[in-house]
Amino acid sequence: MILRRILPTVLSLLMALALPARAEELSALARLDPMRSGVVSANGELELRLTLSQPVPWRLRLLADPPRLVIDTREVNWSGAEALAMVKPAVALRAGTFRPGWSRLVLELDGPHKVVKAEMATGEETRIELVLAPTDADSFALEAAKPDLPEWSPPEAAALVAPLPEGAGPLVVVLDPGHGGIDPGAEREGQTEAALMLTFARELKEVLVRDGRFRVVMTRDDDVFVPLETRTSIAREAEADLFISLHADALAEGDAQGATVYTLAEEASDEAAEALAERHDRDDLLAGVDLSDQDDVVAEVLMDMARTETAPRTERLAKAVVASIKAAEIRMHRQPHQVGGFSVLKSPDIPSVLLEVGFLSSDRDFKRLSDPAWRASLIEAVVRALISWSEEDAVLRAAVQP
Repeated sequence: MILRRILPTVLSLLMALALPARAEELSALARLDPMRSGVVSANGELELRLTLSQPVPWRLRLLADPPRLVIDTREVNWSGAEALAMVKPAVALRAGTFRPGWSRLVLELDGPHKVVKAEMATGEETRIELVLAPTDADSFALEAAKPDLPEWSPPEAAALVAPLPEGAGPLVVVLDPGHGGIDPGAEREGQTEAALMLTFARELKEVLVRDGRFRVVMTRDDDVFVPLETRTSIAREAEADLFISLHADALAEGDAQGATVYTLAEEASDEAAEALAERHDRDDLLAGVDLSDQDDVVAEVLMDMARTETAPRTERLAKAVVASIKAAEIRMHRQPHQVGGFSVLKSPDIPSVLLEVGFLSSDRDFKRLSDPAWRASLIEAVVRALISWSEEDAVLRAAVQP
């Protein structure tokens, strides 16, 4: 109780001492590191390694006449890309602005190719790694002829409007549809987890906004890849009151069905804190507070204090969601509240849960996920849970204020 009373004061003092006049905008440019990037031809394949200063949402597609690979990214400064060595089958590399807030890198090829690897690594450094291999003209033509996403418009930082003071105005809810872009998630009968969760998130957002008590921010609002670290950064930039990640996985073994609510395991939280300290990625952990000038002991203590404040709020949120779904007589997993080391749940200062809406590996769940009426029932239960949690949370937090 004492710790929860002093935590707001400690955080306020730390922010005053450690932060610049205003936090760096989420829309700040990432930069290409040409010296750590390259284009290599090996064993008949073309390998691209593009090292960036930070993770960014991105997507890629193939186009014809002439054959080329197009990479769209969130505000990357591609200066120096022209210096990358060009080897066959690469003919030219050029970059420019795709649309406001988004950049485009185009790799022109000397013939038809297919993408055999495409991923963004976000460990010690951020890299886009691509591998292209020759393919036949007909296969390439089919891939290049795929229509662009209708009115494709990735989420802009401008959508993250300035947060209201605590206790004033709507509750800020960040919805995180899992996967997206080159990461479709689980797949079944032409349906992907990424597409199903985007649909569910959009429907949930509409109901929350209509209610009037919520303001909703989406980590993605199209089929675009968003790195895990960017998803949590979006929540912190919006000063979210709560974060909900949405998934519908498939199990290779065993039989699981029904909705499940996950919270972060205590041991995973400790491991995450240790890993983050080792990587020196402490500048974006605590509601935007810059801990880069604090020693490891101070940073760990402050994060533990934030978790002490946030953990019981998260547990109450998970219990409220489980109770509301059960009250609606919607099928839940036999263990409806579980824990796991999910990266998107590791913000120490934002109550965060992962809602496994169902399992694509289950025939019954797959049928339910494809049913708009069933989704509407689940959404109604989730909204009731958020209303109940927010009212209880406001009372409890007011009770411990000095």
